[in-house]
Formats: sequence, C-alpha cells, structure tokens
Amino acid sequence: MRHLRWITEHIGWKLLALGIAVLLWILVASEPELSTFVTVPLAYKNLPDDMEISGEPVSSISLELRGPSGELASLGEIGGLRPAVIIDMTGVQQGERTYPIGDGNVKLSRGVHLVRAIPSEARFEFERRAVRTVDVLPQFEGEGAGGYRVDQFTVEPKQLQVIGTASRVARIESVVTDRVDVSSVVGASEFRVNAFVDDPYVRFEGSPQVTVAVTMKKK
Repeated sequence: MRHLRWITEHIGWKLLALGIAVLLWILVASEPELSTFVTVPLAYKNLPDDMEISGEPVSSISLELRGPSGELASLGEIGGLRPAVIIDMTGVQQGERTYPIGDGNVKLSRGVHLVRAIPSEARFEFERRAVRTVDVLPQFEGEGAGGYRVDQFTVEPKQLQVIGTASRVARIESVVTDRVDVSSVVGASEFRVNAFVDDPYVRFEGSPQVTVAVTMKKK
C-alpha cells in the first residue's frame, strides 16, 4: 500500500511532467537534422612546465557538424555548450608530435556529431624551455640638437632575463630599448622605457621596463 500511495500521490503533477517529457522528446525527434561548419580555437592542456611549443602552431580548426537544427542554431549562445578542440599534451618530449582531431578531443553538446575536422590533424614541435640573462642596450634619437651629444648613460637594470625555446634563446645576445628622445635634454635626465626582444617566440621573464639615465654635453 505504501508503494501504491507513492505512485498515486500528486498524480496530476506526475502525469503533467510525464506529458511534458514526452512532448519534448517528440519535438526533438521531429527536428530536421542539418549539417554546418563552425571554426573554433584549438586549446591545449597539461603541457609540461619545462617544454615550449616551437614554430607556428595551428590556432583554429573548422568542424563539420551534424545534428538537430535547434542544437546547431544554439551553438555558441550564452548557456549553450560551444564546440571546442582540446589537445592533451601530457608527457610530451622534445621533437614533433601529431595529434588527430576526432571524437576523443572535440567537445560537443548532446545530439551533435562530428562529421570531420579540417585539418584532421594538428602537428606541434616541442622544445626545451631555456632562460638567459642578456644586456640591455639603450637607443637614442635627437642627438646633436642644440649642439648637445650624449656624454654618459646608465641603464637600470642593465640586464634582463629572456625565456623561450632553447634554440631561439641561444641566439639572443642582447636586447634594445625603445628609442629615447634626447633632443630637448640639457644636462641630466631619466627616462622610463621598455626593452624589446627581436623574436616573437622569446619573451621577458618579468617586466621589460628599465630606467635610462643620460647626461648631455655640449660638443
């Protein structure tokens, strides 16, 4: 009797919920199935701390998807599950490695299926990370204005650390500052400027800002 009471209790609400569930199933089942292309960024996870991606990596993937029209129409909407390609780089070693793009690393909402990915593979080149301390060389412009030239200068800090793949970091012997305009300086002055490393795959370990102190002298 207790089990029977559980079934019959609030029978109206239970029948209504059942009816809504059946209606939703019918609506989804009757939706036309469509296909579409979406372009999504390629993301990765679990890259070891001592490794770097070298060269120009694949940054986006085109996915051909198939599914109910309602699900495809809501791709990317707030609250919806946006398709994503996520590569797991756990345990990678130095050298090249190719990752197939398929169901194992493509995240899709329920009812949506992956037909193909373009490109179907993503190849990465991995290299050991390296850090190097290099000199900072100031650049001046406007010397000679009013008959003054740079007599003395200092840079603080005079060295900065750069970080990146070992092969690229090994090529960096020094970095330069943004140009310091001394055309209006008479006597001594200080400038806060940023240093610049001439390799897009090498970056500074910390702030690139330095102080350039300059003393001008009459020719």
